[in-house]
Amino acid sequence: MTSAQDPREPLSVVDEQDRPQGVRPRWLIHRDGLPHRAVHVLVFDGQGRLYLQRRSPAKDTFPGRWTSSASGHVDPGEDYGQAARRELMEELGLEAPLIWLGKIAAQPATGMEFSAVYRAQTAQAPQPNPREIIEGRFFTPAQAQALAQDSQKAVPGLKLVLALALGSAG
Repeated sequence: MTSAQDPREPLSVVDEQDRPQGVRPRWLIHRDGLPHRAVHVLVFDGQGRLYLQRRSPAKDTFPGRWTSSASGHVDPGEDYGQAARRELMEELGLEAPLIWLGKIAAQPATGMEFSAVYRAQTAQAPQPNPREIIEGRFFTPAQAQALAQDSQKAVPGLKLVLALALGSAG
């Protein structure tokens, strides 16, 4: 498989209130812009710096762009918290307590994903999964917000995730 994910991956389609409406394959959900669920975990170090990752070029959406520390779809039957813990381990090899920051409504900027956002703080060094991530590093909150404004370098939803977590950058 050349892609970093399986286009046949089953995902839950949800309605405008984020209630499950059935399961469809990933490719169909993305092609038709159907609302579905995702998580974003923002990992901070002891100095208050935020770890961001640059997506693998094998990703089917926004390859090579910067995004949150760890992120991914919520699997059918999984809740947001379970998905956040799974993604944190799969993408960065980390286990850390998660703090719920809120949820962003499905919209074009999020790829029609209801996006639950969590914060984690750890002294552990992230171990990026090379199938998912080509680069990762810590940024000050101001640097992260500036990067998120660059539509050529960051995924569109990163602005919304950071606005929820850090406040608006203007």
